[in-house]
Amino acid sequence: MSCVKRGRDKPHKSNENGKISNEFLVTASLRFDGALNVDLTEFQTNLVPYPRIHFPLTTFAPIISAEKAYHEQMTACCLLYRGDVVPKDVNAAIASVKTKRTIQFVDWSPTGFKVGINYQPPTVVPGADLAKLQRAVCMLSNTTAIAEAWARLDHKFDLMYAKRAFVHWYVGEGMEEGEFSEAREDLAALEKDYEE
Repeated sequence: MSCVKRGRDKPHKSNENGKISNEFLVTASLRFDGALNVDLTEFQTNLVPYPRIHFPLTTFAPIISAEKAYHEQMTACCLLYRGDVVPKDVNAAIASVKTKRTIQFVDWSPTGFKVGINYQPPTVVPGADLAKLQRAVCMLSNTTAIAEAWARLDHKFDLMYAKRAFVHWYVGEGMEEGEFSEAREDLAALEKDYEE
């Protein structure tokens, strides 16, 4: 949430904690009953198409931002609903997304969604600005957007390593300088894996 819109200099802890607690919707199926509960092994099975591409992201409504809507591509997607949700409505929403192609999948991945429904309504942090909701959805996705994060990390590493910043601390602890190059190459390969 933008602090400027709320007229505050910095976010209040209860607001930030409320947003973070909504991300824990992911584990609701482990704690509460529901029609289509999902366990952690299903996350791995459905969200990790290849062993190296194993960095899913969580998003709480709105599911996808306007500036990223046509930029990134999904490799896998899991929608976790909580509260007063009817499976028929979920299926209709997914059909609409597929028809309108709101979310783009990579060429080699089927346009399938894993769905979890839990009837326990979302909770809110007392005293927070966030409203109590009857239903909510959290999306876990494996997406090509994370390649941008790897690229930023690569760039920052290159800047620091060119100056040998902090290298002496690691070498002093037993690491060899060649390990830095290996790690950098591995991260570059990971970035390339997500771009392909």
